[in-house]
Amino acid sequence: MPDAHDPYAALRRRDFALLLASNVLAATSAEVQFTVAEWEIFRRTNSEAMLGYGGLAQFLPLLLLALPAGQAADWFSRKYLLMLAHFTMASASFGLALVSLYDGPVWLIFVFLALAGVSRALGMPARSSLIPLVVGPGMLGNAVTWSVSGWQVAAVSGPAVGGLLAGTPGMAFCGTIAGLLICIGMVAFIYPRETANSSPAEGGGSPVEARSARALLAGIRFVWRTDLLLAAITLDLFAVFLGGSVALLPAFAKKILDVDEVGFGILRAAPAIGAFVMAMAMAHRRPLARPGLALLGSVALFGFATIGFGLSENVYLSFAMLFLIGAFDNISVVIRGTLMQMLTPDSMRGRVAAVNSVFISSTNQLGAFESGITAAWLGLVPAVVAGGAGTLVVVVAAALWWPRLRRLEPLHELKAES
Repeated sequence: MPDAHDPYAALRRRDFALLLASNVLAATSAEVQFTVAEWEIFRRTNSEAMLGYGGLAQFLPLLLLALPAGQAADWFSRKYLLMLAHFTMASASFGLALVSLYDGPVWLIFVFLALAGVSRALGMPARSSLIPLVVGPGMLGNAVTWSVSGWQVAAVSGPAVGGLLAGTPGMAFCGTIAGLLICIGMVAFIYPRETANSSPAEGGGSPVEARSARALLAGIRFVWRTDLLLAAITLDLFAVFLGGSVALLPAFAKKILDVDEVGFGILRAAPAIGAFVMAMAMAHRRPLARPGLALLGSVALFGFATIGFGLSENVYLSFAMLFLIGAFDNISVVIRGTLMQMLTPDSMRGRVAAVNSVFISSTNQLGAFESGITAAWLGLVPAVVAGGAGTLVVVVAAALWWPRLRRLEPLHELKAES
């Protein structure tokens, strides 16, 4: 790779630096928003099931809107779609602030969490498919690694800040509004390069093609016939769905570990701290020689760490297990994200990113719902341990079903599929 010996190659590009900074600030704001909202839900209801419904409220808009949003990212300006997504998230924060300040009913929290889900559906395909348009082709792997690292910075700082501000939710939500407005300003100064497919916008494709049902489903067909991408997405999908221990942290914090909202915020940040440390290590090392085996191994270790967290009754051990959960998850996120960028032609990136958001990013919310309902049925500890064990089963099944994944060559040697 041209940038193999320069871990900061992508950061030297002004537009990528602006995109990364805006993404970090936006993700931090969203993490603060959700952390405070889930604490508020549990404080008012004392119900694990209600925590699950909070995840479901964010998942449903993603499920319904992700594919049309991906199609839009391949037709309209990805830059302006991202700005619209930030404005929508700011609107959700404004609604949550009003609920908090005027002591509105709990169901309104779910309404505005659903609006936040709309923002995620709009923003994910646009954000992901913008990356290749602001860096050179040889920097793509480096840019993906830094993008993941930036998200982990947000996932570290957001929950920690959210935990500190959980006692003053109105102030927290007003802060997220300010952060998201700054993000809109930063994105306005990004100028993505044009591509051969850029008609009528960066994403490419004609209006007739873009509006067709065939074009809408093209991302699903592409993922289905690209076995390496399908394998990586499927592996992460079930791991995230089954191993959703983080969604139950408010209940673990209160019922098992006996910590206050500050301790909850620190625990909530632990996976992201681990992921950030791992992301830094990956950014400064050469590309993985056996990425397929690394993907399978990291998801298996993610499952073992999830089981360890479920069995822990010590706050320090729980923090360590959550740290490892984030570290191992980061490896799979970087490999999957790089696979997606390397194998997908630019004219398809928005729709393929949308499929990824449906089957991976939205699964965080659906996994939260599953964890909440399972915990209500089985109890906190059995729910988490069973999820970790299920993840291990998925790893074995994926290794057997997709043998090419085990033999995967270095990612920078891959070519886009036609």
